[in-house]
Amino acid sequence: MSDTRRTGERLDTPREERRQLVRRPSYNADSFGVFAEQFARFMGTATFLIYMTLFVAVWICWNVLAPDDLRFDPFPFIFLTLMLSLQASYAAPLILLAQNRQEARDRVIAEQDRQADARAHADMEFLAREVASLRMAVGEVATRDFLRSELRSLLSDLDERADERAQSHEDGADGDAPGAP
Repeated sequence: MSDTRRTGERLDTPREERRQLVRRPSYNADSFGVFAEQFARFMGTATFLIYMTLFVAVWICWNVLAPDDLRFDPFPFIFLTLMLSLQASYAAPLILLAQNRQEARDRVIAEQDRQADARAHADMEFLAREVASLRMAVGEVATRDFLRSELRSLLSDLDERADERAQSHEDGADGDAPGAP
């Protein structure tokens, strides 16, 4: 009983993990993915094609031109075919892994772009509403030409009143003169 208390296991509680007969190897998925991407990039270069071409050419030349006792793949290059198939069987999954990682990055970038576009669209709509409200407010504001015309109108009214007062003052001054008969 003290054994179960030390480990924290109880018989009435199922185990969280099942015990495996053969332990799976553990690896860092990110570092393996980086390796796969670097490998895929290298396989897409001219350098890889040149190295692979030289490898196959040396293999064929050695097994055709070398003495019979030094040839290691003499008949119809069965071992060369096996080596190329082995290389392809490792290259294909690594390239697919690199593509999957790139697709995941592209998905994240596309989501960020979509969010930035949505923010820009909202900003543009806000600015459009602001410009419209400014246009409406400017439409209600008196312009310089309107003020000038109103001031001219008031000035002409004032001139007319001043003329009328001057005329009425002159008319009243003629009738009230002390030496008049």
